[in-house]
Amino acid sequence: MKQSNAKFNIGEVVRHRVFPFRGVVFDVDPEFANTEEWWNAIPAEIRPHKDQPFYHILAENDETEYVAYVSEQNLISDQSGTPLRNPQVMQIFDPQSAGRYRPKFNIAH
Repeated sequence: MKQSNAKFNIGEVVRHRVFPFRGVVFDVDPEFANTEEWWNAIPAEIRPHKDQPFYHILAENDETEYVAYVSEQNLISDQSGTPLRNPQVMQIFDPQSAGRYRPKFNIAH
């Protein structure tokens, strides 16, 4: 198994490279840990490799808030400094600085 270090940290605000959403990382899997059905639902031409970190994100776009599961290759750091409106963010995190949140408590696995 390939050991990879996550590029983004819990509490970091990120943006998707392709789709118009952004959010805060609340958990990281060192490699793909979702279902084959989920994997196969991704169009083949944009399907990421499984052997990279995948991030659980409290995400939002212009219409709604939701939880997203995104590969590292499809994320970039969000430098906008715009606060997130997802109500779950404030249940889990305290604002720290522009683009970062601090967990209110340790999230146990």
